[in-house]
Amino acid sequence: MSETETIQLIKFDIDQYLRDGDATIAKRAEVEAVADKIHDEGYENIFLLGIGGTFDELDMVRYFMNKYSEVEVHLINAAEFNVLGHNRLKKNSVVITASASGDTKEIVEAATKISAEGIRVVAFTRPETPLGKISSTVIAAPVATGRCDYTYMLFDVLMLRLLNRRGEFDGYQRFLDQTKNLYRDLVDIRIKFEDKANEIARAYAHEPYSIFVGSGALWGEVVLFSMCILEEMQWVRTRSVTSAEFFHGTLELVEPGVPVFLLKGEDECRALDNRVEAFCEKYTDKLVVIDTAEYAIDGLDPEFRPLISPFIATATMHERLSKHYETYTKHNLDYRRYYRQFSY
Repeated sequence: MSETETIQLIKFDIDQYLRDGDATIAKRAEVEAVADKIHDEGYENIFLLGIGGTFDELDMVRYFMNKYSEVEVHLINAAEFNVLGHNRLKKNSVVITASASGDTKEIVEAATKISAEGIRVVAFTRPETPLGKISSTVIAAPVATGRCDYTYMLFDVLMLRLLNRRGEFDGYQRFLDQTKNLYRDLVDIRIKFEDKANEIARAYAHEPYSIFVGSGALWGEVVLFSMCILEEMQWVRTRSVTSAEFFHGTLELVEPGVPVFLLKGEDECRALDNRVEAFCEKYTDKLVVIDTAEYAIDGLDPEFRPLISPFIATATMHERLSKHYETYTKHNLDYRRYYRQFSY
């Protein structure tokens, strides 16, 4: 940690981040108890309810639960649910949702309907919010900030404990033990990426549009960065596409001068990412590859690397690249024209 003590990251308080990280780690026991209660009460299936950034964050939960478990898992968009419903939602379903503000309009409406049916709603939010008041179980964030890598830890504990109790994830305790110092590693990763983040932003912040590609456990991160950060917070035009779908349309947009950002993960879908990379190396001179495998986590078993890849992705892209985009576009990340500015 000597390097982290001497190097400062722009718009990032290392000491506060580590204190908040410790608070997040301390919260894991409470989340584990919630998972145990869900398991002991029994459930037929699991619904992950989100919209916008929350939907993207929950995508990695969907991915890993489908990978490890036979349990039926649905990731649903709250706005779509409000008009369509879902015929697999039952009395014995469990709905897991999240809202940092606790008043996300579509999620509150959906959770209200679901709770009225007597279906359990587990919400990562504050208890005094509209969402908190209608949820059967509330897991309050231990820190004020809504950083994704804190959220991912709590999501992981809930998900992996449920799988562990089902006999589908024997490495649960090892995962907890090996990630107790994760946030210190994530500081080091930010520092390692800082110069690259500056170079990327300087080169691409003013491009007319960019293509973002990814897959597997990192697909949610690709959309989160391209849509929620660049489009919403920077008004930068993007196109996001999975590595699997890239070769069925988007490849025809690739030519010299067109930026393609590829976020490479460490799960089974890496083979799809490699195919995109090989193609783009030939047909554009503006390929940016961010590979989570290049960033170390001390003492982490290889089998857990895919689980941690979203943390690395958010530390590099969401947390560092966005700050450098803000510097070069001179567009404040907190400024919106439309979002939450008036009724629509």
